[in-house]
Amino acid sequence: MAVEMLSYIDRQSPIHRLTGVTKLICFLIWSSIAMLTYDTRILVFLFLFSICVFIVSKVKLKEVAFVLLFILLFLMINNLAIYVFSPQEGVKIYGTSHVLFEISERYTITLEQLFYQLNVTLKYFTVIPAAILFIVTTNPSEFAASLNRIGISYRISYSVALALRYIPDIQRDFRNISMSQQARGIDMSRKEKLPKRIKNAASIIVPLILSSLDKIEVISNAMELRGFGKNKKRTWYRARPFQKIDVLTLILFAFILLVSLYVTFVDGNRFYNPFL
Repeated sequence: MAVEMLSYIDRQSPIHRLTGVTKLICFLIWSSIAMLTYDTRILVFLFLFSICVFIVSKVKLKEVAFVLLFILLFLMINNLAIYVFSPQEGVKIYGTSHVLFEISERYTITLEQLFYQLNVTLKYFTVIPAAILFIVTTNPSEFAASLNRIGISYRISYSVALALRYIPDIQRDFRNISMSQQARGIDMSRKEKLPKRIKNAASIIVPLILSSLDKIEVISNAMELRGFGKNKKRTWYRARPFQKIDVLTLILFAFILLVSLYVTFVDGNRFYNPFL
């Protein structure tokens, strides 16, 4: 059976041993650093560190390859859009202009623009591995317990857990319905032309929507019969207490946050400028 995208992958690794609360806090710290800074030195460090964490997690690249390729495609479109709508953004930020070559009067390729868009790309490369790891190494039930532990209502927490659990369910249903329709003679392979494949996809989407609505009704009825939401608090089967590895990880990420903020704002400007 094919591996579901963005579903929990059970491994024996230090990343998996961390509690959901720890991983959530670390992910928020990591994302905050990446959003605040445009210092290339920090972004490169975070990118290399995220690769190391990815290796330690024992998650295989092929298990998340499709998601990474999709995000890379979006990143290419985003970089192209930045240049089309603001081709001199780097010049405005860094205050200098080193022209490599001109396309037109408005569109020129400058070192400053390339450097600015390199930083934007590094931001994606910094956050994406962390986000993917957080999703695939955290059990949805444990994640719900983590959200509830930091003060979020358990009703909202449980809704998030159900949404995460439903991602692989949708993928399994899509594959099953697709195989059933192909057995009936509806070709979804690359042998068919693209317009025909899009038209045939409707024969999968409609049953998929109907089966999803049916599952939603079953789950809501089951929760209602069990009195879900009656009490203000609840216990969690997957909740885990903090361990030594959690404390050390939080201290490490707090240290990275403080150092990153200092390096970013020590000169009063969050943009690292190598052109001065």
